[in-house]
Amino acid sequence: MERASSIPRSIAESISSISSISKRKDEGYLLPLPVRQQPKIRVRTLLGHCLYRRVIIWSVAILSLICLTLFTSGVHKTLTHGVMIGDTSKHGEEEEKKGPQWLQHPHLDGYFAGLKAIVPMQNYTPEYPRKDGEKSPYPITVADTGAPTPTPFVPQPGYKSREYKEKYHEVKTCYIDKGNKVPAPDTYAYNGVPQGQPEAVIGSHKLLGLRDDVCFDRFGRYGPYGLGYSLDEGGVQEGMDTEQEGAKEVWSKTGKINYNNVDWGDAQGRCYESNKERFLLPEDSSENPDSGKKQQTLQHDSERRKISRTAVVIRTYTGFQWTQHVILNFRAMISEVSLRSGGEYAVHFLLHVRDDDKPIWADAEVAQKVLDDNVPHEFHGLCTLWSEAQMRLLYPGRFGGSVENPSNGDIHGVYRSAHFPLQHFATTHPQYEHFWNWEMDIRWLGNYYELFDRMGVWGRQQSRVEMWERAQKYYVPHLHGSWENFTGLVHNETEASGRRAIFGPLLFAGRQELRSEDPARGGASTFLPPTVTCSRGSSDMALCGVGEDADLITLNPIFDTENSGWVFAQDVTGYDPSFDTPPRRCAIVTASRLSRRLLEVMHEETWRLHHGMFSEMFPASMALHHGLKAVYAPHPVYLDRAWDLHRVDAAFNGGRDHSTSGHGSPFDLQNEHNHKGTSWYYNSEFAGLLWRRWLGYPQMDGRGENGGRSGEGTLRGGRQEEEDKEKGTGRMCLRSMLVHPIKREGPNESH
Repeated sequence: MERASSIPRSIAESISSISSISKRKDEGYLLPLPVRQQPKIRVRTLLGHCLYRRVIIWSVAILSLICLTLFTSGVHKTLTHGVMIGDTSKHGEEEEKKGPQWLQHPHLDGYFAGLKAIVPMQNYTPEYPRKDGEKSPYPITVADTGAPTPTPFVPQPGYKSREYKEKYHEVKTCYIDKGNKVPAPDTYAYNGVPQGQPEAVIGSHKLLGLRDDVCFDRFGRYGPYGLGYSLDEGGVQEGMDTEQEGAKEVWSKTGKINYNNVDWGDAQGRCYESNKERFLLPEDSSENPDSGKKQQTLQHDSERRKISRTAVVIRTYTGFQWTQHVILNFRAMISEVSLRSGGEYAVHFLLHVRDDDKPIWADAEVAQKVLDDNVPHEFHGLCTLWSEAQMRLLYPGRFGGSVENPSNGDIHGVYRSAHFPLQHFATTHPQYEHFWNWEMDIRWLGNYYELFDRMGVWGRQQSRVEMWERAQKYYVPHLHGSWENFTGLVHNETEASGRRAIFGPLLFAGRQELRSEDPARGGASTFLPPTVTCSRGSSDMALCGVGEDADLITLNPIFDTENSGWVFAQDVTGYDPSFDTPPRRCAIVTASRLSRRLLEVMHEETWRLHHGMFSEMFPASMALHHGLKAVYAPHPVYLDRAWDLHRVDAAFNGGRDHSTSGHGSPFDLQNEHNHKGTSWYYNSEFAGLLWRRWLGYPQMDGRGENGGRSGEGTLRGGRQEEEDKEKGTGRMCLRSMLVHPIKREGPNESH
């Protein structure tokens, strides 16, 4: 396998050998301050006849209360980067008056500028954050020359190039229709971004290899898949009542594609069949002539290389409302990652049948009726049905007690064990090496291939040295500087903490070995790469893991749940209660990429050892226990308000050792409100507002002198505002970003 580009030398130099890191201290050493017992005062003393005694006692009591209040206020202050920040885990008097911290900053307006405000990157100035002394981009002057022209956005490799053909097998064009006449269309983007548009504060486009010099409007993104034209023409009817200047350009090459009779399962299958020589096959596949041998060793430099495949598995359920906007989103995903990649990716839906009494495996008519009632016909061929009753059969036996079970849910239920069906899916689909676990209410404002591919490449380039420590911290590039600086900062914070950096499998009381870790059973004694760089004491140890695919890629930091205040931190099942609760890591939002070997580890832990943890905690904890490669990909996240950057760091990295772990974690139930003003979190308010405005629909907007929350304020946006000749700048055009949760989109859709 071709070696991936190594990490910059500056990273290697900033990380000393693992052996030089001081001995680990107990991770539970941060305990609450002891509460002082006040001396008991008898009631008869307070009510005694001696006036002087009563005056003295009451005066002392009042002074004690005042001192205690001042002391408590002081304890809950933290000096971070020279700025005094209130502990976000407690609400002081100031926050009670002004509201949560994220509401105390001025709103940003630059997100809502449109196509006519687009400028080349050399002329662009962000509204936020700005460098010291940098002038405001406002007021923006717009020449009324009409909307600019978009161009095709193609993030896939140059399949037709000579360089690609020399290394890899030819990529055959894939078609939407059975007659092979309608190829998967291009998406469109605009060069440049609207003047003043804020930049991402958390995460980075450039770090992950994502384009940040283009923006997407609603028609360039979804027009090729049916937005902006009628059902009779094969579209979705949506977007026809919004501003449309220049939108026709996206149909100039292909015309308005008729999607009325498309079968995506058939299209995806045909695409794979025409390209299957490109891909590595499972060792035990009947199609594999070299079954039982390591295929990589059979490929010589003179041979064209084969690549692995990835499944994007979307969790849905009976009763879910498939709106036209939802249909648009998944047409785009299938076209961009599967058809346009020549079958490198495949999209599947795991349909949770919530009625356990339905015989969905015994009766084909019942299964078909479930599909007909719950999924649009065009996606039927991509659906796999499952139920919680099936999970009880696949994972039988007693799981033992739980440390805590805040939801009071069943261990086989989807709420506590959402990965059970994905584990089973992986065992029945050996053709895939990686699996994206995806959710119905996520949107990517950009091309899906660019997102999934670039995060996979970035994960492969990461070192295993101090990867757990980096993964537990939000990256704020405008404050932390380059990734090399951030890596050095994490290293220094790790050394200062006195904790030993985690490396390889974790040993703890009560740990049980898997069969896959037993060499006598054909397993590997460790999941560490068998390279010299991963040997303890190696002078090049910082390169350990570079070039190795990540087993877990998360979209939020991977934090230590112990003492974090996260509500499900103790939802651990089946471990021996005579030992301490095993160490745990978690990434909020289950959307993530998991390798086959991680899912196999989770599968064995479930069926053989009867271990379980809450859904968002299980994959990361299993990677931690068994020494698999896990990374948090710091994708671009936007804020709706102009926070001071030090406050951003204090709020989002306010936990142990300036991270998201332990006391002060941003995932503490008392601190999660800070995520409401971000573009990505399970309870974000900003994500939905921004997304619906981008789609062209007016929204209640609380921007103004006194701020406000989503759903408050004045109705803003929409066709009238976008078409305003004097004040309007056209429809919105945003850089690529993940937005979540999206519970409604069109003006007539309910929550």
